[in-house]
Amino acid sequence: MADATDHITTTIGNGADNAPQIALISQYVKDLSFENPNAPAVYQWQDQPQIDVQFNIGADKVGEEVLEVSLKVEVKATAPQGTAFAVELVYAAIFGMRNVPEDQVQPFMLAEAPRLIFPFARRVLADAIRDGGFPPLLLDPIDFGALYLQQAQQMETTAGEPAGHA
Repeated sequence: MADATDHITTTIGNGADNAPQIALISQYVKDLSFENPNAPAVYQWQDQPQIDVQFNIGADKVGEEVLEVSLKVEVKATAPQGTAFAVELVYAAIFGMRNVPEDQVQPFMLAEAPRLIFPFARRVLADAIRDGGFPPLLLDPIDFGALYLQQAQQMETTAGEPAGHA
């Protein structure tokens, strides 16, 4: 009689593992720059600075099944008296990918991977600004999936337009 603790196992026909897999291997600060060009006078300014935030996503293949995705965030705070602070952060992560369909690699690299690493980049940025003597800047969450779809639609629209008149 079979024991109640027996387990049923299933194997793939040839024993090969062919299911799509993606794993976060490592994440890190690749570049961090904080500038406080008008210190100590900036701490006496009464005007609220205007904050400009720019994002850029990069992706590079660094190995056979290994990709690096980087999120570059630039923040510049300016007031009528000048620049309060400027921060540039490149936060990156290494992902291992196996058996992922080619048409799914780019959406992952430009939408899902940035979504995964954004909270960590946000914290590093807030800490750097706070350590520079300013209130921490807490960036609002970003819908990288919607941005990716919007950019893809724009590229489809411009691909169908003629390049110019002959």
